[in-house]
This record gives sequence, structure tokens and C-alpha cells, in this order.
Amino acid sequence: MKIILFSRRQLSHTAAEICQLFDALRLFGFDYAVNEEFAPLIGELTGMQIPPEKVYGQCIGQQPADSLMVCYGGDGTLLEGVHRLCGAPIPVMGINAGHLGFLTSAPSAGLNLIFEEVAAGRLTTEPRSMIEATGDYAEQPDTELGLNEFTVQRHGAGMISVETYVDEQMVATYHGDGVIVSTPTGSTAYSLSAGGPVVAPTCACLVISPLAPHNLTMRPVVIPDSATITLRVDARRSDAFVTLDSRVYAIGQEAAFTIKRADQKIFLAVPHNISFYDTLRNKMMWGIDIRS
Repeated sequence: MKIILFSRRQLSHTAAEICQLFDALRLFGFDYAVNEEFAPLIGELTGMQIPPEKVYGQCIGQQPADSLMVCYGGDGTLLEGVHRLCGAPIPVMGINAGHLGFLTSAPSAGLNLIFEEVAAGRLTTEPRSMIEATGDYAEQPDTELGLNEFTVQRHGAGMISVETYVDEQMVATYHGDGVIVSTPTGSTAYSLSAGGPVVAPTCACLVISPLAPHNLTMRPVVIPDSATITLRVDARRSDAFVTLDSRVYAIGQEAAFTIKRADQKIFLAVPHNISFYDTLRNKMMWGIDIRS
């Protein structure tokens, strides 16, 4: 089995953590590959030199059928790692070295136990839907797929207006900071901070959430993921941009985008004893009695 490691330089890695990671890989006899940003950091911290043939760039390329991508960091690291798959049907597991971590649910402590479960085939694989966002990007992105969300946002002091349609039926014109279109997976990310609902990842839906709407009666709307969403942006009073997960793209003063469920899915691998509801309860601290 091959482990596709992905991490980022800006994370506060220690030599001990990296040595523990590679000790676990050796213990269970895994082959591995490392992204080009992480490989030199490994050398700087541990003196371990990653062979050039085990280093990959912006796309992982052809890999064995039983490969597993392991993203070591926070949810942002996992989103960037998914982008490197370039649509390859490789399961992704997140090891949490960040903070909140709804996607990177596996703890960094006890790496041997995690990789023992990988070697024994005891990981649960959860399919997660993605969105495809096409439209008037100032510069065409290398992929139009997103796991968490697509957003339109203002950049400046003035409001922007976003006419929003579902299956060609008008929902609203949002005047304010912008709009988020979220997958169930992304419901615990930016959408949550904008007042959107928490959605179980198995739900077949999308969430449209306004960002700081000028009309205070505006509320998030949950729609079936079979629908097609159209956003028509008027940013003549302020600059605007769009994001697709953590990637940012400029747009003109007027732009239109179409968002729909993508044909591709991501398969999120989690240890068998960790559920979405366990993660939700622990991360949101819903199990703590604050009355005393």
C-alpha cells in the first residue's frame, strides 16, 4: 500500500512529529510519496532526504490502486491536498495537527494506532459530494471543483448585489458582503460562521447563505443537490472576488456563475470508531455542562 503524504510548510511541525510519522510508515511497510513543499522541510528538521522519485508536485499523477492520501494538518491542509488529487479516486484521511478540524478527525497522537488500522483495512470510507462552479473568472482556474464551498465576496467598502436563481427560479437578490454556496461537508466551515445550518454529510443538499445581508430578513436556504444554482454578480460599487474552497479568483464588475453538484466525489477515510456526530459533539463542545 502507498501513502500519499501532504502537508504545508507554514504549519508548526516538529522533528519529533515527523520522525514519528515516518517510523510508523516503516513499521507497517508502506511505500510513500511526499509533496514538493513538505519534502525540503522534512530534510531541514530531521536530516532525512526524500528521494526525488518520491516527490510529487501540483498533481499526484498515476498511483497504485490501493493508495491513500494522508493530509497532516488542519482542514485547510486537507482541502489543498484534495486539490492535488486532480480528480483521482484516492481516499483521503486527515490527521489533525490544526485547531477545529472537522475533516481532519484522526488525532495526531498515536500515529502507530492509526496506521495499524490502515494496514488492517479497518478504515471507514465516506463518500463526500463536491460542487462544480463554472463562470466568469478573470483567470480560468485549473479546476472548477470544490469540496466545501463556492463564495462571492466584496472587496472594499461598498456592498455588492448577487441575484440568485435555483433551477432558473429567482430566490433573492442579496445586497451585502456576498453569498456562500456550501456542500454538506462545507456546512461546518465558512457557512457555519455565516449562520448556516450544520448538515450531516450524507444529506443530498446544498446550502445558500448570504454574507452580512443588508436586509435582515434574509436567511440561509437549503435546496436539493440536484438543482442548478445561478449567481449574477453586480459589483459596480465595490471590487469583488470569488473563492472555491481556499482558492481565490478575481472577477469583473459584472459576472455570472453556475454551481451544481459535481459528478466526482471525494472519499474521506476515517478510523472506524470516529463518526461525524462524535466529531461534531467534541469540536463544538456540546458534551460539556456549562451550568456549573
